[in-house]
Amino acid sequence: MKKLPIIGITGNYGEKGCELASGYYESVLKAGGTPFVIPPYENEEALLNTVVQLDGLLLSGGGDINPLLFGQEPIPGLHSICPQRDEMELRLVKEAYNHQIPMLGICRGIQTLVAALGGELYQDLDSQYKDAPLIKHSQDLAREYASHNVNIEKNSLLEEVMETETVAVNSFHHQAVKEPGPHLRISARAIDGVIEAVESNEYKSIIGVQWHPECFILRGDQSMMPLFDWFINEASSFKEAKRLHDRILTLDSHCDTPMFFNQGIRFDQRDPKILVDLHKMAEGHLDSTIMVAYLPQGDRDPESSLAATAKADRILTQIEEMVASNCTQVDLAYTPEDLYRLKDQGKRAIMLGVENGYAIGKDLTQVEHFRKRGVVYMTLCHNGDNDICDSARGNNENGGISHFGSQVISEMNRLGMMVDLSHANEKSFYDAIEISKKPIVCSHSSARALCDHPRNLTDDQMKVLAQHGGVAQVTLYHGFLRSEGEATIIDAVEHLNHMVNVMGIEHVGIGTDFDGDGGVRGIASASEIINFTRQLLKERYSEDDLRLIWGGNFLRLMNEIQTYESK
Repeated sequence: MKKLPIIGITGNYGEKGCELASGYYESVLKAGGTPFVIPPYENEEALLNTVVQLDGLLLSGGGDINPLLFGQEPIPGLHSICPQRDEMELRLVKEAYNHQIPMLGICRGIQTLVAALGGELYQDLDSQYKDAPLIKHSQDLAREYASHNVNIEKNSLLEEVMETETVAVNSFHHQAVKEPGPHLRISARAIDGVIEAVESNEYKSIIGVQWHPECFILRGDQSMMPLFDWFINEASSFKEAKRLHDRILTLDSHCDTPMFFNQGIRFDQRDPKILVDLHKMAEGHLDSTIMVAYLPQGDRDPESSLAATAKADRILTQIEEMVASNCTQVDLAYTPEDLYRLKDQGKRAIMLGVENGYAIGKDLTQVEHFRKRGVVYMTLCHNGDNDICDSARGNNENGGISHFGSQVISEMNRLGMMVDLSHANEKSFYDAIEISKKPIVCSHSSARALCDHPRNLTDDQMKVLAQHGGVAQVTLYHGFLRSEGEATIIDAVEHLNHMVNVMGIEHVGIGTDFDGDGGVRGIASASEIINFTRQLLKERYSEDDLRLIWGGNFLRLMNEIQTYESK
């Protein structure tokens, strides 16, 4: 039996308690979803349990929203409010938004979306909107019939869904959207300028409409079914991505969350200061990440080198302490086998890395020290030359890998530590390929053919890397994805596609650089990781492909290198 997406529909509140007009669930059923009604209630634990079961959320119509909940005092034109629904539905939208759940808001539902996501509402159009609307928005005719036209914005998602620039709608409202807020954009207006539809401006599956599309189906009118077909298709995609993440291991090969340790962050909460925490990892269905002890390049005298080593040790200790304080939900992993074991146990996993070989100074014995601490890879340099190699942002003082750097690579090979060449210049890259007895990685690098930055890899570098068994991980740092304009999730997908075409599917992965200025619109934090999977599914990548991309390739290489250590 085909498993249809589960669509939660918010119930209205009437004289007998929870109630719902039939058009909502009839439209969901016709589009191929499984509807169930979410009654208004105050139990927060039940609400969170409901959210994680949903594949889509339909916000139904009903009474006015209490203006106190969106920062306004009530005006005389306000109609009856429904306190049983208001606070619960605002929280429901915020949680669904954080969990990337597709949402469709209808009438009151569009207003709930806007109020929950930081926008502004008119309490009453007749008394607050300019000199009053030009058309009647609160109609008296039967709801199954159109009352006026709306103009859809060009190049909007709504235009793509409805395949037209003008659509006849029904209208029964006097509250309305004033400003959509930071997460939504306007996608349709009435002739008098009143906002009639909004949609996500962050590549999320969110549309809100001021009219009642569910009423049309009651008289056999199919004109609004494209909206419900879109909604159910998005819910099906989300369901498929969730099920896929349940079956495969997902690894982000590079994040810089420890850079925020001095700001009193809470890893066990949904902390707004950081892009990776336990809540966001759960929301985005991300199993594991490699957190690095990052060191900016500094002076290289003996005293500064000792201080750099001590700082790297201190950061690693802080990571260990953070994990230990949340041991029921997360644990440290040192091998690929550890990652799979922790996933089976329902825990998130953290691996340790060092970003910038400056951490070892000129002391070769420090390689073994950090390996014994559990470090799985070391990035040989950062933005500046060091005693190991030359950086893509350096002065070419070593002419590539130094004699000491050659010893470092050999020692890393011996100890089973991955050699990471992100941030290195081309000469250092090619030198390392020749020196290393094991394949190298680029834990967070993108394609120079698409964004001409010296930190990115040329096609030739990628080909040589693949020929030698290495792996390159697409990064989400905006300056490495697009030379001009704002980078988005679409740019990240294009970089991955290009790298797959050049290197083959067995040599690519994802290293977000979250909390190190990584993150772009559409995949801006760990909570949005699953959005990348959904985009790749649209690109026709298979489950086997996604298993490789989401860590399989990187972990295959890690296992090979760590096995080499034991010989």
